[in-house]
Amino acid sequence: MKRANSIDGRVAVALASALIAFAATAFAPQVLNDGDTFLHIAAGRLMLSDHAILFADPFSYTAAGAPWDAHEWLAEILMALCYAAGGWSGLLLLFACAASFSAGALTWHLGRWLSPVAQAITVLAALACMSGSLLARPHLLAMPLLVIWTAETVRARSEMRAPSLWLLPLMSVWINIHGSFLLNLALAGALALEALIAEAGMRRHTLLRWGRFGAGAVLACLINPHGIDGLLFPFRLMGTASIANIGEWQPTDFTEFPPMVPALAALLYVGIKYRVRIPLVRAGVVLGLVLMAALHQRHQIVAAAIIPLLIAEPFGRALAGARDTPNRWWVRIAGASAVPAIAALAAIRLLMPLERSDAAAAPITALKNVPAALRMLPVLNDYSFGGYLIFAGVRPFIDSRAELYGDAALKRYAALITPDPKALDAALARYDIRWSILSPSSPIVAELDARPGWRRVFADRYAIVHIRDRDAH
Repeated sequence: MKRANSIDGRVAVALASALIAFAATAFAPQVLNDGDTFLHIAAGRLMLSDHAILFADPFSYTAAGAPWDAHEWLAEILMALCYAAGGWSGLLLLFACAASFSAGALTWHLGRWLSPVAQAITVLAALACMSGSLLARPHLLAMPLLVIWTAETVRARSEMRAPSLWLLPLMSVWINIHGSFLLNLALAGALALEALIAEAGMRRHTLLRWGRFGAGAVLACLINPHGIDGLLFPFRLMGTASIANIGEWQPTDFTEFPPMVPALAALLYVGIKYRVRIPLVRAGVVLGLVLMAALHQRHQIVAAAIIPLLIAEPFGRALAGARDTPNRWWVRIAGASAVPAIAALAAIRLLMPLERSDAAAAPITALKNVPAALRMLPVLNDYSFGGYLIFAGVRPFIDSRAELYGDAALKRYAALITPDPKALDAALARYDIRWSILSPSSPIVAELDARPGWRRVFADRYAIVHIRDRDAH
């Protein structure tokens, strides 16, 4: 098939996409609105100071010393280094670079089959679907690897060959950044199955080539500090039943009309109108990704990155008449100006130091109003505050590491915040809890307000602090 886009056109649109993604991430404070960001920086700082990977919990007081594998250690060290070098602006630049590269690479690979107009529309739709997960967390640092891996395995399938072995080192990096590596192992397996079905006359040869690649990918995943446990970590996490109570693991709320809805509607419309024929296995993968995105909010970003790459070629064939390959002057100017613009934006970001203020997962003012001596004593905290407390040097009751606490502890916490007075009494006594910092919406707040021996000492729109009377100073 003739490529749908000239090299100049592909470069221009790819660089424009990279510029948009960079600007949107570098100057969007909401990228930092996640409590896990604080946790990851704290973990990275500790590993840098100790010159060692973490294998046990050093942060909480309820699970202190319990086995905990810092499976995202490489991402956490990168985050800590960027934060140390440039503060919150430096951290934003790290994630802006990841988002920019991901958008540019996605656009570039789509340009193999789509015209610049279709390419731009597809990428903008994909970026809109990703926007809800545009957060300073390891999954965003893994996005460039996700795009490269998917694009190259899809390209290999298009060229009726197995993926190049040069992709394998990506898996060794990926497994040390984020658990999404497992998804693309499964994707490679699906494309291998598609190849076996399509290449009926050479199945033995196809099986050997794809089998060698798959075996190499699995072996590459074993290059991590945790060995086989690192490879099995995603299974253990998904086996934790209580993660269903965590926001990002809950179903997508379609009543809020997320960008995923119009994107899928447009996809169906174009597919039906132009009679796009997608291979059966690939169609099954697309449907599976849509289902994952519907069942778990966190998978929207993954579906938005992978689906366009899987369907670009069949859609490009169906839209073969929509060519747009001129080497016009504005194409060359757009391509040439994107890189200097990104450099200028990076400089502006660094020259504009960003100071953190109170947020839903960052009760900064509330914690400042807790006496320093009291901060060292056992606290009952809101689940979403755990990361910030760790970052601020306070040992939390609980934080977002579901794999550390396990189902039993998470169920006890769920009962405690119902609130179940007996569960609350048991927790207060067992851990000798001396103060609390909770969201104003937490049911425990009213319980502590009415409980003898406890007194509210601070409240704002983000957090409420109670202390035991005998600890008041």
